[in-house]
Amino acid sequence: MTAFFEGIQYLFVNILFAPLDFLRHLELITWFGANTINWIFMIICSAAIVYWIKQLRIFDAAGTENQDTTAHSFLK
Repeated sequence: MTAFFEGIQYLFVNILFAPLDFLRHLELITWFGANTINWIFMIICSAAIVYWIKQLRIFDAAGTENQDTTAHSFLK
């Protein structure tokens, strides 16, 4: 049973966390390089928010948005 848990430890520590160890060592060299993943996620989230707001404006301008307070049966 000990070998099983040591195998799990080896998987996580030496294989799955290797990219995170690389980013930790990269931070000592360049902060921007280590945070590239964060910047990419922020750009994706910003684009998604802009797209969502544009879609909300399209539906609001078309008048297809149901703003009735009893739109759901559980609100009656």
